Amino acid sequence: MEDPDPDPWLGADKLEHFVACLLITLVVASLAGRSRLSFLRRRNATIGSLSALAAGAAKEAGDELGLWASSGASARDAAADLLGVLIASLSLALLRRLRPSPPLTPDRAAHSLV
Repeated sequence: MEDPDPDPWLGADKLEHFVACLLITLVVASLAGRSRLSFLRRRNATIGSLSALAAGAAKEAGDELGLWASSGASARDAAADLLGVLIASLSLALLRRLRPSPPLTPDRAAHSLV
């Protein structure tokens, strides 16, 4: 009899990777979007995505080094991380498109280049 797949695509840990990276992306993007620094506000989705990818990569590196009880780094875990970031990024892009732009006030109009 063949051994079952030790790293199934539909394993509970894949859902954990997906949800963790989705939430990290959304939370960090939300925090960056509320920053006083315009650089962070303009790139909030990128900052959120990169933060989640870094967290996922750090987790996989820790798995490979044996810091946690696991069978080592997994490409399938990384794929679940990427999918979580992708869904979160698409959600942020959709929300950005659907959200009306704030009206220009006299103080904002002075800073507008358009």
